[in-house]
Parts: sequence; C-alpha cells; structure tokens
Amino acid sequence: MPRFFLTTAIDYANGEPHLGHALEKIGADAIARYHRQLGYDVHFLIGMDEHGQKVAQTAEKEGVPPQQFVDGIATLFQATWAQLGVAYDQFIRTTSAEHKAAVARLIEQIFAADASLSEDKRNFYERSYTGLYCVGCESFKQPSDIVDGKCAVHPTRTLEEVTEHNWFFRLSAYTGRLKKLFADNPSFLEPESRRNEILQLLEQGLDDISASRSRFDWGVPFPRPLSNGDTQTTYVWFDALPNYWTARFFPGYADKAAWPASLHVIGKDITRFHTVIWPAMLMAAGEPLPAQVWAHGFISLGGERFSKSAGVKLQLSEAIDRYGVDSFRYYLLRDVPFDGDGNFSWERFEEVYNSDLANTLGNLASRSIAMIEKYRGGVVPAAAPDDELFAAHRESLAQARAAVDGDRRHRPHEVIGALMEVARRTNEYIQRTQPWALARDPANAAQLDTVLVTLAMSLASCAAWLVPVMPAKMQALWEQLGGAGDASKMRLDQPINVSGWKATKGAPLFPKPEAPPASP
Repeated sequence: MPRFFLTTAIDYANGEPHLGHALEKIGADAIARYHRQLGYDVHFLIGMDEHGQKVAQTAEKEGVPPQQFVDGIATLFQATWAQLGVAYDQFIRTTSAEHKAAVARLIEQIFAADASLSEDKRNFYERSYTGLYCVGCESFKQPSDIVDGKCAVHPTRTLEEVTEHNWFFRLSAYTGRLKKLFADNPSFLEPESRRNEILQLLEQGLDDISASRSRFDWGVPFPRPLSNGDTQTTYVWFDALPNYWTARFFPGYADKAAWPASLHVIGKDITRFHTVIWPAMLMAAGEPLPAQVWAHGFISLGGERFSKSAGVKLQLSEAIDRYGVDSFRYYLLRDVPFDGDGNFSWERFEEVYNSDLANTLGNLASRSIAMIEKYRGGVVPAAAPDDELFAAHRESLAQARAAVDGDRRHRPHEVIGALMEVARRTNEYIQRTQPWALARDPANAAQLDTVLVTLAMSLASCAAWLVPVMPAKMQALWEQLGGAGDASKMRLDQPINVSGWKATKGAPLFPKPEAPPASP
C-alpha cells in the first residue's frame, strides 16, 4: 500500500483546547480517514509542545511545577480528541525522554556537518543579540511583525526587549536553497495564498535565528556548551519542529513514523516556521524534507480569531453538546474551508444542521429505508440502479476523490459538498419517480425495484464517503441500510453492491433540535 505519514502542529500546553485546535485536528483526522479508505498505509501523528517560556510562566501562575502542569494539559487534550473521534496513531509529547534525546541527535548531526565547513559558513555559531521577543509566539519579532508596538499575532501581549548570548542558526545561508525548493516544487506549500506569502518573505532575505536560550531552563538542554562553558536550553522551535522527525525514535514506531512525512497540516500563523526554518534545519542535518505542508486558515467568533491570549473563546463542550459530536465535526468541516478562513455562529450552525443534515441527508435516509421496508420487506432489490442518476453521482464522487488525493487534495469541505449534491439529487429523484405511486400497480414492480436499489446505493455512497466526517452517524446509517461490518473499512475506490441488504429503519439520524442560543 502507498505510505501516507500525516502530522499536525503539536499544540502548545498553556491552556485548554479551543475551536481553533478542534478545526485542525478534525480536518486532519478526516484527511487521514479518507486516505485509509483509499488504501493508503496511514500513520497519523499529533501531540503536545510542552516546553518554552510561556508554559513555564503559566505553570508558575498556577502554582505547580511545569511537568505537573503539562501532564494535566496533555490529559485534557487527549480526552478532547477522544471525545471528538480524532483517530490518531501516535501522540507525541516533547517532554518525553525519547524526544529529548532525538532533538539532541538532530542538533549534533548539524554540528557534525559543520566540522567540514569554514567558521564563517557553519550553521551554528555564537552571537549576542538584542531584540523584541513575543512570549506568545516564542520568537523574536521583526519590524514587519509589529503593529502599534504589539505583536501582530498576539496583540494583547507586551513585547519584551531581550539581550542574550546564544547559539545561533545561520538561516540566512538558506535563502537561495529555499527559493529553489519552491521553484522546483511549488506544491511543497499549499494553498497558493500561503505560498505567495513565504515567497515574499524569501525575497526580503532571511535573518539568522537563535537556536538556544539562556534565561530559563524549562526545555531540552542544548547539547553543546558555549565557548565560555555556559550551558543553555534549546530554543523552543528547535525543540518543537523536530517532533515529526523524532516520532520514529519512540518504541514501536520506527517503521510507522519513518521519515520523511507526507503532509504537515498546520495553521497559517506558523507557516514560516514550517516552510522556512524547518526545511533549513533538515537541509543542515542532511535529512530529506517533508513532501508537503498544508496551512489551513482560522476560525473566528464574531470576527475575532479564537485565541486564549486574546480572550476569544467558546467552550468546546457547549458546541459539541448542542447537536452532538458528529454534527459538530460536520459543521466545522462543511463551513470552514480548509484552504481559507471561516466564522462560527450558532445561527449558522443551526442552519447547516437543519438544511444539510436533518432535511437533506436525514430525511433521505428516513424516507428511503421506510419505503424499502414497506414495499420489499426491508430487502434491497437485486436490480441495476438508475443509469442517468448514477452517471451524475459518479461525477460527484470523482470530484470528492479529487478533493482527497487529486488536484484539489486536502479539502474536506469539497468532499462534503460533492456528497451533499448526491443526497440532494437523490431527494429530487424520489420526487420525480414517486415510488409510492409505482407501488400501487404490480405492473411497475421492476421500475420500483430500480428506484429502491438506486436509493439504497445512493445512501450507501453517502455513508461510505461521509464516515470520515461523521464516524458514528454514518456507521449508524450503514447499519440501517443493512451494511455489514465497519463502514470506515469500505474502500472508496471500489463499487458498493447493496442488493440483498436487509434495511431496517432506526432512530432518526439527525432529530430536529430545540432553538439554539443566540450568538455572542
């Protein structure tokens, strides 16, 4: 089977998971599930970024040691992903001994490569530096990153003027190689809007960056002392970014997490770290690069990005409980394009739930299964489906396939759009053929069989293609149709034969809810 090693950004352990975290993990989970159903050998990695100044400061405010603090946060995140049905294969934590050892190993590989270079060409060198540091970003800010004296990403945080003598990484030396990377492989970073931002950055030229920090010790020890004998802590991004590479050094994961990764899924705010700093680190260490980085957009509430530091949040439990886990997953992936930004509102959530799930897909399932039970004792007829309708369906499924691993890849919202078109078209087919009228005359038996098998096959396609989005609800639909086993094991590149299935109408898949609360 073709290999597909998928990663997400590891979440920073300074607060509870919010809607922004959920969007990324659910989107990546759907991508992983789709690839499994297309026959890929998938390894899906997520985890926690548990070091850095921000984590140490938050733990201090909580009055607990940093390790105790991040242990609690990691437990909370893992419980949230379990609740949301995020089926990851490996959960990495940067406080793990295996990760720390592997980070030191990667840094030592770069030092080993430096041994053959002249001093002015070496990747690591010592330097004193004074700059404005954003604890929220865990990075020094350039003038272009500052708006009204504040960090553009964390406008509520005061930038700190920091002077340190550290190990630095000669990022500036990689400007040309990075330009060539993007020229030779434009799809290395998608969508295109994100790629254009990085190309503009490269045209401006790159500055060298700190690889170690001296003012705190909550992190991975930097494996080499300074010339004066001082030991330092690895700069948090030199600790966090390698997690994708260090995953294979954990027991049992050598082959499953074999480098390089096929796809990094990240937020657009950390694109520079993943497509400039991370590739340069790998080049310096003589390691292959990941095949692709996908930078999704933000989800906002009332026009403001979800952010703990900015005070914009909504309790995940409230959003999940309103319509259930699967409906929440559907709404996020349906309404927030994975190649752009989106907005959360209760009114829009209700609209999507009622229009797509209750009225279109749920109503189609209820009517179709009820008619199969009433007119054929629940047994799906052994007949060929309607040629004209399935010709249109096949076009929709081809569009869905393209949005998984074709020319429109990694766009779950487009997969959903294609399958909802299948459901809408099938509802129209019911109105056009009127099976209740056909059932009145035995002479129409063959025609009715065609209609009923067409409905069952259409619904089976919806269940198989939407199970990565709504695992529990689509498994329930699969079982109501009479499908055997796990719907998520159904290969999407193979036809579904529903003839002879025993359909049984169950509880409504998407019952009409009470009126939701008003948006804040």
